[in-house]
Order: sequence, then structure tokens, then C-alpha cells
Amino acid sequence: MKRCFLVVIDSLGVGEAPDAKQYGDEGVNTLGNVSKHVNGVDLPTFDKLGFGKITSVLGLGTEHNATVGRLSEVSVGNDSTTGHWEIAGLVTTKEFQTFPDGFPNELIRRIEDEIDYKFIGNVHASGTEIIKDLGEQHIQTKELILYTSGDSVFQIAAHNDVCSLEELYRICEISRKHCNEFNIGRVIARPFKGPIDAFERTYDRKDYGMNPPGETLLSYVSKNNLKTYGIGKISDLFGTEFLSNYVHTEGDQNGIDYLLQEVEEGDSSFTFVNLVDLDMLYGHREDPDGYYKGLQIIDKGMSRVIEKLKDNDLLILTGDHGTDPTDGKTDHSREYVPFVAYRNNCVANYIGDVEGFSNIASTVSEFFNLKNIFPGKSFLNQI
Repeated sequence: MKRCFLVVIDSLGVGEAPDAKQYGDEGVNTLGNVSKHVNGVDLPTFDKLGFGKITSVLGLGTEHNATVGRLSEVSVGNDSTTGHWEIAGLVTTKEFQTFPDGFPNELIRRIEDEIDYKFIGNVHASGTEIIKDLGEQHIQTKELILYTSGDSVFQIAAHNDVCSLEELYRICEISRKHCNEFNIGRVIARPFKGPIDAFERTYDRKDYGMNPPGETLLSYVSKNNLKTYGIGKISDLFGTEFLSNYVHTEGDQNGIDYLLQEVEEGDSSFTFVNLVDLDMLYGHREDPDGYYKGLQIIDKGMSRVIEKLKDNDLLILTGDHGTDPTDGKTDHSREYVPFVAYRNNCVANYIGDVEGFSNIASTVSEFFNLKNIFPGKSFLNQI
């Protein structure tokens, strides 16, 4: 049986995109700048796979044993939803709406009336900083912390002792309904725990995205009777209709463990994985040292995955955007993403810089002997 494992390393940008200037992102390079900050990286699996061929990475060479290159995004916007959708073949032409000055009162009132809670905050903020600033008030008043970022996200933070997970998820489901009218990409539940001055966000985060407005790689392979499996926040970004199975994860190591289990003994044809820690824990917090530690976890995990691949398996590693932790901003950065494709006994190839994340969907379609219905070209004959 043919199996494809498509792994999105969330936020792993590899250099400023051709249109980076329009986003204020000149000079960004998430992987390259992290390597400079730590005076060189020790990532032996990334080295063998050719990440050093894709962009300049201190500590990595240019020799490689995979098919590698960089892909630039066609979709407007710069967030996880548009990035993942384009990877899956769906180009977004209408940018999700952002609210850098806070959400309109009309939207807030509608949601507050229905959920029977009040919001505090309603500002552009770092998630860790706003719970530090408003957490005590939240606990005292039971009002929910609302904030956004440079992405189109409506984020609701609540302490587990104030609002149970079930209640927070209910609130987010109601909010999702109202946010549709304002073209907001995601509603995100952000639970946290711990005493005042030691708050800690949990892995019970849940994203409520808009359903893709067209065919995606997931829907396409599912309609062709191939078994699909989503690991991480895939079900949050695509819904569950076209997933035969899905699982949420508690960190990248947990996600890698699920992936490794599927590689070793699974029967899904298409496994779609999101590893979110680099973005959530380190990129948005401007923590390049932590980012490097996260890269080391993934590097070690991918080594184990490669060891277990069967001859009919295809592994593709990519990213959905950048989040350069050295650029002085906490938001996503407009960058190329890596395209790294590996099969047992494959021939090393370099495809250079290519427009469109959707080339991945085209490649996977051909791998499964399906007609390419997506706006991209397949690289399968180069893998």
C-alpha cells in the first residue's frame, strides 16, 4: 500500500518571500536567523535531508539525500489557515479580516449576550503577556480575556478554575458562529492554569476554523476512498468530515510519537501532521533559544521516522509560514517554506525556488495516481 506522510512544521520559514516587503518582513529567515543566534545548529537529520541546501543555515552543509527546494505562498494573508489550505491545494484570494485595534463593539455585544459572560482585554497582544497582565482580574471578575494578533484570530483565554474546558469550548463554538459574519479565520480557546504570578497555558488549546470553501487534498483523497489521518490541529483547520481518524496532541514530541506509531503499524494512506510548538511556544514569544531546542526534538523524531519508512512510503516536510523569533515582532513572517521529499533509495534533487505551496497537493495527488486538480505541478518524477 502506498502511504504519504505530510508533516507541516508550523512556522518553519526559510527566507523572506518575494512579496515580504508588502508584509513588513524584509530580512526574515526563521531557520537561518535562529542558526545565527545560537552560533550554529546541530541538526543531523535536517543536515542529511538538505535544509542547508534550501537556505543558509549555520551548522548545516549543502549535501543532501532528498528532493529539496523552497515554495512561496500565492494566497493573500499570512496565517496558519491560509498556509495549510494552500498546502492542500486551495488558494485563498480573499484575506481574512484582522483587527489590530480590537474587535468591533457590535461583534462583542452579540457574543456576550449569548454566552452570558463579559470580555476584558480586546487588544492585540501576546498570549502569555495578556494572561500575566489580566489573569488576576479575570479570576476576580470571571470575565474572559479576549485578544488577537497579526493573524485573523479571535482568542479567548480562561483559567481552568474559572471556566471549565467544556464551557470554554461552548463559548468558542458560539463565537465561531458570530465571527463568520466578520470573516475571522479562527476562534481559539486558550485555557491556562496555575496560581497568580505562575500562570501556564495548557495543551487543551482548540482552534475553530472556517470550513475550507473548496476542494482540498484531504477531501480529494477521501472521496477517492483513501483512508486519512490528521495529527495535531489538522482537524481544527480542515474540519473532520474528510478525516477517517484524527487526534489532538500535547506538544511536538507527542505528535511525533503518534506519527511514528502510524509509520510503524498504521493503515492510513494519507497522514497529515501539524507540529505546532515552534510557532506557539517559541516563535510568537521571540525565543530563538527555545526554537532551537524545539528543532532538535523534531530532528531526532524525523530520524526515527525515516528509519521506519517502507519502500512504498513518501515523507514530505514543509512549513505554513514563518515566525522569525529574531525579527522583533511576535507575529507571523511572510517567508518561503521548505519542500523536503524523501523516499527510501530516492535520488537527491534540487528544485530551487518555486511559486505555490499547492505544488505539494499536486505531488501527493500524482503519488496516489490521481488526476491533478490543483493549481500546481507535481515533483514526483524528481523524488
